[in-house]
Amino acid sequence: MYLIAGLGNPEPEYSNTRHNMGFDTVNKLAKEYEIELTRSKFNGIYGSGVIEEQKVLILKPQTYMNLSGQSIKPFLDFYKIPLDHLIVIYDDMDIEKGIIKIRKKGGPGTHNGMKSVVHELGSEEFTRIRVGIGLPEENDDMINYVIGKLEQEEMLLLEQGTTKAKEAVIEILKNGIDKAMNKMN
Repeated sequence: MYLIAGLGNPEPEYSNTRHNMGFDTVNKLAKEYEIELTRSKFNGIYGSGVIEEQKVLILKPQTYMNLSGQSIKPFLDFYKIPLDHLIVIYDDMDIEKGIIKIRKKGGPGTHNGMKSVVHELGSEEFTRIRVGIGLPEENDDMINYVIGKLEQEEMLLLEQGTTKAKEAVIEILKNGIDKAMNKMN
């Protein structure tokens, strides 16, 4: 079984923001594979199903971004999911809009949600898909940038990124992380 966790903020005012690329990606994945994200456990909204012949749990932590690991860790423990079957999807300012990067492991960088996940898991040894949101054009406040509302044109570009991230999850489940990295990075 795989745990696919999309990071974001749960309140409606955060929908359609740069910081919710993880939520947007797992919503697309759930829709395509008809997995209802309606159950609640361990401070998360989740659903279960099958993608490319792999059993999956799709999770949207409801802890707010900076505490995401507090939802992910109990899911891994309860369902006895090994770290190499965890895929975390989140936004990344260091990647151009519409671009994704898949990594097998690595540090959290400056992303507070990933800092929480790494801290709670005590490990950096899990797959992550970073969805590019780009840097602000001016020296805007970074917090306002990531949670600010999007213009239609930018939203379309970010949509490309979440679609690629969804396809990356499918590729990982179908052919493994190495082939997915070679194909999609």
